[in-house]
Parts: sequence; structure tokens; C-alpha cells
Amino acid sequence: MVIITGAAGFIASYLLQTLNEQGIEDIIIVDDFSKEAKANNYSSAKYKSAVERKDFIAWFHDCKNAQIDMVIHLGARTDTTEFDSQIFDELNLQYSKDIWQVCSEQDIPLIYASSAATYGLGEQGYADDETKIPLLQPLNPYGQSKQDFDVWVLQQHKKPPFWYGLKFFNVYGPNEYHKGRMASVVFHAFEQIKATGAMKLFKSHHPDYIDGGQLRDFIYVKDIVRIIEFLMHKKPACGIYNAGTGLARTFNDLAKATFDAMNIPPNISFIDTPIDIRDKYQYFTEATMEKLKAVGYDIPFYSLEDGVEDYVVNFLEKR
Repeated sequence: MVIITGAAGFIASYLLQTLNEQGIEDIIIVDDFSKEAKANNYSSAKYKSAVERKDFIAWFHDCKNAQIDMVIHLGARTDTTEFDSQIFDELNLQYSKDIWQVCSEQDIPLIYASSAATYGLGEQGYADDETKIPLLQPLNPYGQSKQDFDVWVLQQHKKPPFWYGLKFFNVYGPNEYHKGRMASVVFHAFEQIKATGAMKLFKSHHPDYIDGGQLRDFIYVKDIVRIIEFLMHKKPACGIYNAGTGLARTFNDLAKATFDAMNIPPNISFIDTPIDIRDKYQYFTEATMEKLKAVGYDIPFYSLEDGVEDYVVNFLEKR
């Protein structure tokens, strides 16, 4: 049996769908299922039972005789514009600690979601070197909550038999429709282009980057699921791993790929980056992927163009 937290959300629901397609249905899903906007993400999925997020830790403690093969903990508050650190302390940090402790006590393998937001402005680079993790300086409470958990994990003596933290970079793909402002730029580009035939990107407020020249490591959700499946089945050396492509691309590239996938001539203009995120804005992220490759991961990543085309043609346009 597999437990997936955040199962109504973006990445976890796509993982659930993928496991179902492989005939795996012995799954416990965990989330706040009161959010109607997320219902379509799991309404047709097959699973053993659903447990409310608020009830899960108590339920998990009481499952000592259950045959749980792995917990995949992807549930979290992910709003980078939320600055109430108490929310993140409760939903991201303490909740994750509780899951870690039960997995450690009951010898259950664990995969959990960290984030590239932990890297801040990249002062320490973007290598998943665990000796440097305590030095990282995130730019917002969301990133800090992920950072705090990573640091706490590395300090623990009692651990799950296998455990992996994944620093997700800029993930895009199906099932993010409910995320509003936090949805990927691909999703927002598609919606803008469909409505107006044009796309507005943020201006650069940094002298080293042209407008739209900000660089991010965009990774398709299908690649994220492949990485999770690799860790589930191969169980390589435990640790914290980057989950990106290793190749940064510009927002101009992303917008052009979206126009091309929609067969519409590019029409890009620029607006000021909102004040509330301007001084917390990452201008460059690029995952160093040698660590994951060194433990045997050799599946090629979707190029930005191929990933965007698949997302637009096979999902967004068919929605």
C-alpha cells in the first residue's frame, strides 16, 4: 500500500493518475477534500480510501499493522505570496516532522517534497550538496519552511529505512488548474493567449537580465513523476536530491513555446513585477542534476518545447 499526501493537488494527483494507469490502486490519499476546485483532480481516480489531512497523523499512528510500502508526502501550503510564517510552521514544517517520525518508528520508506525556493538568490549555487543546505537563505516563508525541514531531517539520527527529499524546481503540467496565481507561467500564458492573442511577462528589474530574460529551470510534471517512480522502485542512496532538468530557460523561451504549441504568432509585452514579490524574485535557477544521475537516473528530460507542446495540445486545449 502507498500513501500519497496532497493527493488532490497538482503533482500528487498526477502521480495518483499515473499509478492507476499502471494498475496500482492500493493507495491511501490524504488532503483537505473540502476544496471543490480540486475535486476534478481525483474524482475519477481509484484508491483504497481517503483520509482528511487534519485526521491523518492520528490515523497514521494507529496503522501499525498495515502493510505500508511507502509514504509520498507532497502535501504542503505552497503560496509564495503568503507571509504568515505560522501557517507554514503548522502545515509544512510540523506536519512533515510528524510524518517523518511515524515513518521512522514503523520503518516505512518516505519521499517528501522540498523546493528550489530553499536556494533563495542562489548565493550558494544550486547543487544538492547536503553540507551546504544549512547555509541556504530562502526569500519567503514558504521557502523557509522547506529549508527548516531539510535542515531538521539532516540532524535526525532515527530515520526511515529509505528516505528522499526532492527539491522541485519550476514544475508545470496537468492538474494545476486550481492553483490560481500560483499556477505555472505555461498555464497563465495559455489562458492569456487564448483570451487576447497576446502574452504579458514581467519586466526585469535587474540590470543583468533583459525583459523576459529571467531564467528558470522549468520541469514537466511527467518528469517529476518519473523521478518519484525511480526512487520508489530502485531505492538508491538516501538523501536530498534536486528535481529539475539541469537546463535553465528564459520566460521568453517559454512564452514562444506556448505560442508555437497553439499555432499563434508570438505577441509578447511586459509589465512591472508586482511590488509584493519584486524584492523576493529569483532571476535565475538551474538545478545541478549530477547527484541524481550518479545513483542511476538516466531518463532524458522533456525539452521545454516538447513539454509545453504536450501540455497545451493534449491537456489544456482539451480541457
